[in-house]
Amino acid sequence: MLREIWPFVQVKHDAGQEVVLARLVGRDGPGARPLGATMAIAEDGTWRGSVSGGCVEGIVLDAARAVLDGAAPRVTTVSPSAHLMPWEETPACAGELQVLLTRAPDAPVRAAITSALADDRLLAVRIGLEPPYSWSVTTTAARPPSGDGGSVFVEELRPRSTLVLVGATDLAATIARMAESLHRRVVVLDPRPDHVTSGAVPTTCEVVRAWPDEWIAGNRLRAEDAVVTLTHDPRIDDRAIRAALEGGAGHVAALGSRATHAQRLRRLAGTSGLDRLSGPAGLDLGGTSLAETALSILAEVVAVGNARSGQRLREVRTQIRAVVPASCSGSAVT
Repeated sequence: MLREIWPFVQVKHDAGQEVVLARLVGRDGPGARPLGATMAIAEDGTWRGSVSGGCVEGIVLDAARAVLDGAAPRVTTVSPSAHLMPWEETPACAGELQVLLTRAPDAPVRAAITSALADDRLLAVRIGLEPPYSWSVTTTAARPPSGDGGSVFVEELRPRSTLVLVGATDLAATIARMAESLHRRVVVLDPRPDHVTSGAVPTTCEVVRAWPDEWIAGNRLRAEDAVVTLTHDPRIDDRAIRAALEGGAGHVAALGSRATHAQRLRRLAGTSGLDRLSGPAGLDLGGTSLAETALSILAEVVAVGNARSGQRLREVRTQIRAVVPASCSGSAVT
């Protein structure tokens, strides 16, 4: 998706380099990446992203470099089985992929994408699937006019989900660093002055000195957002939990042992929505380090957000990847 590769595109543009985008706009079978998956290939040979998870990227790189060298933008069809020898087994994901190869957009489209991603604003990014492969943006993802034959690919850039961490602790800092790669907005809340000024939390996160219940009451949380309490201080955590359960956050969790959680439940008895509280926070990974604990907590956030159990894949029969929200639409031309 554009969000995954856009920092690379912006860095290369700032350095004066041309960038070609290879975007997955159609597929006739199963695949490892959703529609909208994008590779960005710069003229210095470096690249980021993928359209298939690895099996056709070499083919796509050659085609993208041809566009960098002056070939016309186009929609091309690639297949994981294209370069197999006759005796080699065809992979299960051997369907044909339609990949759009075109240069990254010029301003003002590029500036609009950069601004929307930085400010967490909704933006619909459209590109034609027929020459001249024009880019455009709007603040709504309504389908394009019916007269264009559907030959437009639309990706909706949505505001990131918010992860609220209560307690500016070393664990919060570790979770925050990991959450950056998950494209989540991280807000760390703590009323204690010495904690919020520790400098441990990445500067890309918001660190707010505030009582968490007051901040939550003044900031609308959505079903895709999560609140995790980490202080081990009931005076702080309990206020946060009550406010989060009353609000719209889809996932509310609290760090602590089973004994600590049992005490917490007794203190919070009668709180509306208490059955939604997840405690102890995290999945059963058995880790002991800060990083392992952070991974466990974030894994639960992701699983709950995708309505999954968090079990081992070998033990379940559900589709491996959750259904991607309907943020990409359009039809490829072949």
